[in-house]
Amino acid sequence: MAETLKELLSEEELIGFYEQMVLCREFEESCAEQYSKGHITGFLHLYTGQEAVAVGCTAGLQQKDYILSAYRDHAQAIVRGADPKKVMAELFGKATGLCKGKGGSMHLFAPQLNFMGGYAIVGGQFPIATGLAWGSQLLEEDRVTACFFGDGSMNQGTFHESLNWARLWDLPVLFVCENNFYGIGTEVHRASAQAALHRRTCGYDIPSEKVDGMDVIAMYQATKRAAEWVRERQRPYFIEAVTYRFRGHSMSDPAKYRSSSETDVWKSRDPIPNLSRRLLEEGIATQERLDEIAKRCLAQVEESVRFAEESPWPEDGEVWEDIYV
Repeated sequence: MAETLKELLSEEELIGFYEQMVLCREFEESCAEQYSKGHITGFLHLYTGQEAVAVGCTAGLQQKDYILSAYRDHAQAIVRGADPKKVMAELFGKATGLCKGKGGSMHLFAPQLNFMGGYAIVGGQFPIATGLAWGSQLLEEDRVTACFFGDGSMNQGTFHESLNWARLWDLPVLFVCENNFYGIGTEVHRASAQAALHRRTCGYDIPSEKVDGMDVIAMYQATKRAAEWVRERQRPYFIEAVTYRFRGHSMSDPAKYRSSSETDVWKSRDPIPNLSRRLLEEGIATQERLDEIAKRCLAQVEESVRFAEESPWPEDGEVWEDIYV
């Protein structure tokens, strides 16, 4: 018999998961609106549909653990603790942004939260995550490095080099593949000889598992278990989170390569309404409470947009700052 939510987590934790996913969803939808208005420029890759991965995985880690992301990084930064106002201001290119307006959508960075960056270069985070884990090992820190990446990056040379070194040196790194089935517009089976991505780690003697990335509870349990394994054994581990992005690769992508029937199937597995349904069915929350959470998240996002709009642009002289560390 399947376990009830109450048997798995506390009411506070469950409600917290729900609220974080709703906040991320509202934030991303607002980003799309602000992009259409010209307030956000450049590239914009939204996380809509994948919220269960960021929320569940982050909850399964400890605050001292490092987190690295790819360019679809807004939700992961916010879930780790970044102020949504500063994240939105960064997307607007304002001086009050998380990185003083210099990083933009794809380069969020908050070392004070151990969020060690989003990376625009496909696969660019692999060697950095491996290096951070090596540093933790040398300093004898009780710290796991969690490296998030998309399925499309697994054909990069940096992926293979990094997994090889991670196992050769037995580094405390947790690799988390967010497999949303498309590298931009190319389906994973058209680009990877082995489409069951978690099986590809056998060549490096790294244990792996496949997890339902549309289930926040499953992601939390798998990450918590894997992180504890990595921490205790000081060895790498790999999770393939099977998920789906509801929007195109970026705001410039109409996603015509996907059928509406395929999208409908995945939207029926939307992690937010599915969790809300379970919360209601098991008497953990009332509809009124969930509605109040939705209103609170929307208000928080609207405040972040006002903050970004009212914030100043960086001074001209800022271009010469933060070049060397």
